[in-house]
Amino acid sequence: MADQDPINRGNGSGDPESDPQVATIVQYIKDLSVESPSSPQAFQWQAQPQLEVQFNINVNAVADDVHEVMLKIEVAARSEQGVHFLIDLSYAGLYGLRNFPQEALPPFLLIEAPRLLFPFARQIIADAAQNSGFPTLLLDPIDFGAAYMAQLQATEQAQVDSGGNGSTGETGGEASFGGESSGDAEPTDATDDA
Repeated sequence: MADQDPINRGNGSGDPESDPQVATIVQYIKDLSVESPSSPQAFQWQAQPQLEVQFNINVNAVADDVHEVMLKIEVAARSEQGVHFLIDLSYAGLYGLRNFPQEALPPFLLIEAPRLLFPFARQIIADAAQNSGFPTLLLDPIDFGAAYMAQLQATEQAQVDSGGNGSTGETGGEASFGGESSGDAEPTDATDDA
């Protein structure tokens, strides 16, 4: 009799066939480039490098209910002496989305999915810097929600300024946006010189 009771279906709160569902299928490095063009001289420089961090998010529909979200992060460490290192990472994930309302797709794909990818991308960048002979680099978290809202407002303002209808509809199943910061992350040395 419990099998016929619609109230006792487990932890779900509705029909599993019609509720929105999300699954991370796989996460992977799509591209990784690490350069230290000024080595070995860069290891003798005393100046603390200024860090420039830029990010971009690209979304592509690869199947009916499957989207690829790619988080591209570029880190450049420069000082007056020259370039210490450059790290360019494209880290992606495939997400299966079923029964998602159309209006919920952009916020998930451009805010939540990158938020899920970021800790892994951050670790890859930290390891790349350290494996290149530089102090460990820990990037500050990125507020993807604020960046998405700023991009949305800029797009709407550009459409209003150009006499458009203010619509922000996406076409072709692709979307992207990006941002940058300067000096928000600093290399940290894991050892103490006491």
